Amino acid sequence: MRLDKRVALVTGGARGIGFAISKALAREGARIVVADVNVDGAKAAAAALENADRDHLGLRVDVADQRSVGELMDEVVRRCGGMDILINNAGIGGNTPFLDIKLEDWQRMISINLTGAFIVAQSVSRQMVKQGRGGKIINIASLSGQRGGNGRGAYGAAKAGLELLTKVMAVELAQHRINVNNIAPGAIETEMAKTAHDPATRRAYEYLIPMGRYGTPEEIADAAVFLSSDESRYVHGHTLNVDGGFREAGLMFGPDKTPPR
Repeated sequence: MRLDKRVALVTGGARGIGFAISKALAREGARIVVADVNVDGAKAAAAALENADRDHLGLRVDVADQRSVGELMDEVVRRCGGMDILINNAGIGGNTPFLDIKLEDWQRMISINLTGAFIVAQSVSRQMVKQGRGGKIINIASLSGQRGGNGRGAYGAAKAGLELLTKVMAVELAQHRINVNNIAPGAIETEMAKTAHDPATRRAYEYLIPMGRYGTPEEIADAAVFLSSDESRYVHGHTLNVDGGFREAGLMFGPDKTPPR
């Protein structure tokens, strides 16, 4: 119960990594606000969490809409009394070659994955400063924001921007005892990955990852619990890669490293 009596907002929490994080934080005693553009999914996710006596909430939010985020925060403060943890997870995926990216698709990616994360983080930070008791903010960035990859022009640019924004937030919010960090997942076995990654993509990832497998949403959630807890009180402005060693790998060869075809 490392997070007992704390209120945690998880955006994009209706499924995938966001839902796994919601479950992990709930097990540690937090009261969870699952916020998602899919309000029915958010309510179902909140109802499925452990420690139901915490009165978890499922609410709608469009992170790219400042008014929607403001209404969400008003509701959270009214019903929960404040905010202690933000998991800034809401986002959309994309895999379009650079030469084929349409401006409207670029703008949508940036508006949700970067501007949306900014809007939510700013709103939560202002509430935390007002409360005066500090807090934890964890932005969900991506390995795609650190390395060049096919089809990741828009998505990677948004996530790279989020990683830099996290550093600025960390510098400016430290005086308010608000810890700000990133988690950068690698290839994670979500429902979306199961449908979007064809066999060739999977072979390529498994070759490039030293551990030789996709990660699980629960492994991202474990990292989020640590960064949400007092155990990480002196971890600040850091990007924690949870990627099976993908980012740090160099030359790999041997009987278990046959190049993908």
